[in-house]
Amino acid sequence: QVQLVESGGGLVQPGGSLRLSCAASGSIYHIYAMGWYRQAPGNGREWVAAIQSGGITNYADSVKGRFTISRDNAKNMVYLQMNSLKLADTAVYYCNATITTTHGTGDYWGQGTQVTVSS
Repeated sequence: QVQLVESGGGLVQPGGSLRLSCAASGSIYHIYAMGWYRQAPGNGREWVAAIQSGGITNYADSVKGRFTISRDNAKNMVYLQMNSLKLADTAVYYCNATITTTHGTGDYWGQGTQVTVSS
C-alpha cells in the first residue's frame, strides 16, 4: 500500500509565498515522475508542475517563473515552492507520483491541501 500525504497549505496574501510538501510512504521500489496538480472551485484538475527522477522539471505556463518543484529521492518527498502568489492560485493542490511497488507500477494521488490567496 502506498500513501501520498501533502502538507504546507494555508492562507496567504497576494504576493506571498508558501511551500508545499508531499511524502510518499509504503512498499515503494521506485518513484518515477512526481508532480503537483490543482483544482479550483468549479474547475477541473489542472497540471501545475512535474519532476522526473533525474531532476528534469516542467511547469505550466501559468506558474512558470513563480513556482519551483524539487524532490528528495532519499526521503521520497516532493516539494513545491510557490512565490509571488496570485488570487488565481487559490485551489486544492494535489501531489501525484508514478510508483513501482512489489505489485507493479501505478499512479498515486494525495488527499490534497488547500491553498487560499486572499487579501
